[in-house]
Amino acid sequence: MTYKYIVVLASSAGGLKALSQVLSSLPSDFPAPIVLVQHLSPQYPSMLADIFSRRCSLVVKEAHTGDILQPGTVYIAPPDEHLLINLDGTLSLAHTQKVRYVRPAADVLFNSAAISFHERVIAVVLTGKDSDGAAGVQAVKEMGGIVIAQDQASSEFFSMPGAAIHTGVVDYILPLDAIAATLLNLVNK
Repeated sequence: MTYKYIVVLASSAGGLKALSQVLSSLPSDFPAPIVLVQHLSPQYPSMLADIFSRRCSLVVKEAHTGDILQPGTVYIAPPDEHLLINLDGTLSLAHTQKVRYVRPAADVLFNSAAISFHERVIAVVLTGKDSDGAAGVQAVKEMGGIVIAQDQASSEFFSMPGAAIHTGVVDYILPLDAIAATLLNLVNK
């Protein structure tokens, strides 16, 4: 593997704007893979990879089973599929039961990242409704990873980051415009 850290991101309501801001602020040579879950309607194909490809300098693609994680690449969970990170640094999709009423779920992604990468995981919870991601950030923290949550003032919907913060394991509570710079600092340590 040619990277030290892996970044896992989760968002829901308000996420398009928040993810666009974070991803567009990262350089094309970002030294970690980024794997993200954005809650989407399962009835429609996702346009996120196209949208983010136009808004940032990173490589952006919808994730597929067997993808090998590469630094400087963003992997997006497809609609209605859980996205998991395997021990060998590959990705898997699973159409298993919804978690907290959603599929893909941040908790599934974060848990798999924690199991596979331990202290090398940086989990980020952005704007969204409900509490997806809260259990996942606890798993990341238990394995020695780092947890970031968007602050209330810059969140369009604070339920998801608020639930993560309420767990007591969040290392950084940041305004949206400070998240990319913090990620850069952390992955370059």
